[in-house]
Amino acid sequence: MFLAKVYVVLKPTVNDPQGLTIKGGLHTLGFGSVKQVRAGKYMEIQIDEADVAIAREKVKAMCQKLLANPVIETYRFDLEALPAPAPAGSGR
Repeated sequence: MFLAKVYVVLKPTVNDPQGLTIKGGLHTLGFGSVKQVRAGKYMEIQIDEADVAIAREKVKAMCQKLLANPVIETYRFDLEALPAPAPAGSGR
């Protein structure tokens, strides 16, 4: 089993109205040194695969087919192995 940590952000050439709003709010709160904010999405996906290569390919396909819009967004992800769950009835 693996945990995929997926990060999706707008491409640098795409306007980011949410980022501009956040930047304005930060300036209003006294954080005038903030020069740019880019907003994005973060997702954690648990995938039950035994092989890291298969898990990586499936997460990549998820990003390309649903999680990111390739016209305006880029994505990256980190994949980490999760410990195997304890068998049912084995302890507390």
